[in-house]
Amino acid sequence: MTPNTATSAPSAPSRRSFLASTAVAAAAVAGGMPLLAACGGSDSGSGGGTSAGKSAKKLLPAYVATNVVTPDIAAKNGSAVGFTSKLDIAALKTSVPKKLGKGGKVSIMSPFWGSPPKSDNAYYKAMNDLIGVDVEWQNQDGNTYDQKLGAVLASSDIPDVVVIPGWNMGGKIPSAIIGKFADLGPYLSGDAIKQYPNLAAIPTDAWQRSLFGGKLRGLPQPAPYVTGIVPLYRKDIFDKEGYEVPTSADEFMALCKEITNAKAKRWACLDMKWTAFQSFGVLSGSEKPLGWNLVDGKLVYRIETQEYLEALEWTRKLFAAGYVHPDAKLGKSAATDPGPKFAAGEFLIYAQNISQWWSRTAEQATQNPDYKIWGMDIFGHDGGSPTLWAEQPAGIFAFVSKKASESVIRDVLAVANVTAAPYGTKEYMLTNYGVEGTHYTVKDGVPTKTDQGNNEVINAYVMVASPTATIAHPDFPDVAKAQVEWQQRMGAFTKKSSFYGMQITEPSRYTNLSNDFEQLEDDIVRGRKKISDMQQAVSDWKSKGGDELRDWYKKLLDENGPAAS
Repeated sequence: MTPNTATSAPSAPSRRSFLASTAVAAAAVAGGMPLLAACGGSDSGSGGGTSAGKSAKKLLPAYVATNVVTPDIAAKNGSAVGFTSKLDIAALKTSVPKKLGKGGKVSIMSPFWGSPPKSDNAYYKAMNDLIGVDVEWQNQDGNTYDQKLGAVLASSDIPDVVVIPGWNMGGKIPSAIIGKFADLGPYLSGDAIKQYPNLAAIPTDAWQRSLFGGKLRGLPQPAPYVTGIVPLYRKDIFDKEGYEVPTSADEFMALCKEITNAKAKRWACLDMKWTAFQSFGVLSGSEKPLGWNLVDGKLVYRIETQEYLEALEWTRKLFAAGYVHPDAKLGKSAATDPGPKFAAGEFLIYAQNISQWWSRTAEQATQNPDYKIWGMDIFGHDGGSPTLWAEQPAGIFAFVSKKASESVIRDVLAVANVTAAPYGTKEYMLTNYGVEGTHYTVKDGVPTKTDQGNNEVINAYVMVASPTATIAHPDFPDVAKAQVEWQQRMGAFTKKSSFYGMQITEPSRYTNLSNDFEQLEDDIVRGRKKISDMQQAVSDWKSKGGDELRDWYKKLLDENGPAAS
């Protein structure tokens, strides 16, 4: 289920800018498509380490699947669950039969994209009444959140709850998490979580990602481990022109040649670097430590692989041949919304978060009824099956202050137990849509937000905790079905690296070791640098600490064992 306003994001995502810019869409997609996990950080206050591995099992909550609502499409191969039915308000289930909150006050600091509503708005009042807790929001600009976060965590005045996305966990943040936030294990580990049934239905992998400093400290937003970056394309134009969806890197290149006509202002695509990484089987790089994997007994980092260089070279050829829209060549696509030019047919393919499959559809539904955006299956570069790598199963976390009393912690968990309610429940509907008649209306089984709903029911309570990853679009059920089925097909080719699901903090001396690679990648594919420059950069990386970091990771692996595949 999604709001009826579509939010756009850049077209050539860097790890940080992509994740931050899609946070609005992800938080607003009614518990639906969560963000990809983002860049992990390093700990400048210690030698680093991990909370995962053999010792983690006793810290994890028991998993108790919810039986309140049955999805139309069950999760498979790491996918989200899917709902394709129309919404029936009268049939909504109750997942929280009694208030668990005890009437206390809880202050929550969270990133916020947009203009925060007034504190006494109807949505906040309805949520607080349902939960039995008086939540006081301290919303901060999501675009500059890392600056505010650092200042708050360095002070002695910390709100009861602080939401921290993975991409903000750089510098001293990991050590602050360990030093400033409470151990939730006594309330949630093992069978203790059964007091909070909606939290108990959160997948175990997501809870493992919530372990920091040997303690269960985070309340997670679960995510599918299947890649969230989809090669999206204009299916309506493909069908009209008779274009075939490519099944290899060579076929993609040939298709781009067929599509491109610069004089007619039509180019094939935007920057396809991320699709290239997928097609050539490059280890996931969207969050540490997923770029590392044990290969034939040796730990290898993604930038050291031949596949990495081949993916960059293939992307460079797309640019060199003139198949890429000029905006992307100039780097403009990373700062502007590509939606209008995609809708105008100036380019027909781009790689972006799966949430845009729906949001672009919703944008164009009334003004361009023939418009149809769809997702290509990721192809193996040689025409065979692709080798894809799992993303992290959670990427945004809420933490409770170490100074919080037991009553405050219990109230926070009462909030989270409501916000983690599954799709198809009254609690989910209120969390994601607000009050019927005030914040949304329902016609023919499709909820539509009112202006008040669009102003008030945005990225607040959904930031505390979320249900298992869910995709549901009552307005476009065919899109929801296609999204989940795409995830399931791609999930069949997805492997988990040796460090999948682990929450790892690298030693501070390696904090900036890999910082320049993303810019170098972009320079190479645009022809400003050469592949040989990358080879030199990799050599420098090894000598400046990469080989030492490899030994550090190898020791972690020896001590904790690899992630379960």
